[in-house]
Amino acid sequence: MNKEANYLKIHQLNKSFEQFTALEDVSINIQKGEFVCFLGPSGCGKTTLLRCIAGLETQSSGTILQDNRLISRLPTSKRDFGIVFQSYALFPNLSCFENIAYGLKNQRWSKYAVSTRVEELLELIGLSSHAKKYPSQLSGGEQQRVALARALATSPSLLLLDEPLSALDAKVRVYLRQELKNLHRRLGLTTIMVTHDQEEALSIADRIFVMKDGRIMQSGSPEEIYANPDNPFVANFIGMTNFLEGIVKGPMQLDIMGKIIAFDCKSFHEGEKVKVAIRPEAIEFTQSSKKEDGFSGNVVEIEFLGSFRRIHIETSLMPNELMIVDKPILEKSKKKIKIGSELNINISSNFLNIYKKDK
Repeated sequence: MNKEANYLKIHQLNKSFEQFTALEDVSINIQKGEFVCFLGPSGCGKTTLLRCIAGLETQSSGTILQDNRLISRLPTSKRDFGIVFQSYALFPNLSCFENIAYGLKNQRWSKYAVSTRVEELLELIGLSSHAKKYPSQLSGGEQQRVALARALATSPSLLLLDEPLSALDAKVRVYLRQELKNLHRRLGLTTIMVTHDQEEALSIADRIFVMKDGRIMQSGSPEEIYANPDNPFVANFIGMTNFLEGIVKGPMQLDIMGKIIAFDCKSFHEGEKVKVAIRPEAIEFTQSSKKEDGFSGNVVEIEFLGSFRRIHIETSLMPNELMIVDKPILEKSKKKIKIGSELNINISSNFLNIYKKDK
């Protein structure tokens, strides 16, 4: 697997539906063997972009190259990809074996070659004993695995996944995304997945393209995007974020309501008002009751979320909304936190980002 070669190149792609612009000047490069996610809210253009790559939609302008071959105007049948849809799109009157074999028979593979390939794929997805079953006899997760095997049957060099796990319940979804990741590692197949689920994208992708209103807002590894979002939209869409107001006091000084925090502010002017984004897990509770040591707030709500508690706090730091603080269940605290508790808060520079006030 050569991850240094750009396998898919999309240059200045635009797509309009009458007066609506679905994609605007999208340019991306995807490396061979990479697993990428197009991530964004409904209507952001991620599925349209996937469909343009597949030839199911024709772009208004721009080019798509796959393995240095111009495919922008090629019909779907002439493009090298396998695709899995959210709805599975299995043929209800065909068995698992026949569903997977469908594309191979269309390509006129021999009966022996079809049988060998389908059996190999059934073993790969762990459904060898289900070969004669029909889709109605399978669970949702099993149907999705059959749809995946069918997409892989002709050995495409590009796999397209259009929200493949969104119709499944939470536990099956988590299991199958791990299976997808393992399958990708084994096959080394260049894969693009469309999703609106941030957790799914963070857990499975080598690289994420965050989209909004038909444009790429940021691309990078899950760690890069989570720790250093380029703008407030990405900060708010990827994970939870608290937004505070601050003033730049110097190259390494940020003022948040009179408290100075050491932070790199070199790209901003002294005296400039900024929007400060801080992750819920980066907010600390302190034992100090001295006002000069931090801030205070009152607990309004506590959510139990398994491995951690999400604490909602009313504080002057965020006069128009509640601050969110996440604390691991196993973290020991000298003070029992309950609704109505007054807590002392310290703002850490970890996972803190600042943006221009008007953005």
